[in-house]
Amino acid sequence: MTRASEPLVVLSQVNKHFGALHVLRDIDLTIHHGEVVVVIGPSGSGKSTLCRAINRLESIDSGTITVGGVPLPEEGKALARLRSDVGMVFQSFNLFAHMTVLQNVTLGPIKVRGIDKSKANARGRELLDRVGIGNQADKLPAQLSGGQQQRVAIARALAMDPKVILFDEPTSALDPEMITEVLEVMIELAKSGMTMVVVTHEMGFARRAADRVIFMADGQIVEQNTPENFFGKPESARAKDFLSKILAH
Repeated sequence: MTRASEPLVVLSQVNKHFGALHVLRDIDLTIHHGEVVVVIGPSGSGKSTLCRAINRLESIDSGTITVGGVPLPEEGKALARLRSDVGMVFQSFNLFAHMTVLQNVTLGPIKVRGIDKSKANARGRELLDRVGIGNQADKLPAQLSGGQQQRVAIARALAMDPKVILFDEPTSALDPEMITEVLEVMIELAKSGMTMVVVTHEMGFARRAADRVIFMADGQIVEQNTPENFFGKPESARAKDFLSKILAH
């Protein structure tokens, strides 16, 4: 179920090698406006590389990637503009340690979008409230738990008003009790109509929030389906094997 029919991100015949290792093999993928796409699969299947290729944190060897109909720029100002349209939430938060939580959230809007500081601060506080940590705005990242830091990173991505947000294993560095608080924020975001591409090991999130589950193995998209069909009736032997291993725990 997509909430809109217009393609936002289109990957066509995308290939990527790391030396002799072929990590993305002829990837074709279309992500629509308002769609939540969850990418799962065994370690080393190419999930994170796929995610990072969409905003050119990883270059590709062949094929094309377009965002909003525009091919990914190679470098320079055009690439910076693209990155401001494509939010990214990393495994390791990547917050600036010497800046307050609010400064981390407002840096992009002020520097890249040229937004007035007082407006950026007001919007930043609003977003911190939205992710449930408005009372932490003036602290430094080191004073926050991992779950709180990851929620700051989500607010920072939202502050740029992106067309799509990429999440690269956003909970894998967190303690179990912090995972839920981050996933709840992401589920609310999904409900609000944000276009999201989420690489994750959290199958409960995939079931609850995804419009579509993409299953990758050996650098290829092996299967894609609704969560209901994917978890209930996986079609490929690889997916059945993967699910039997992870859902047994």
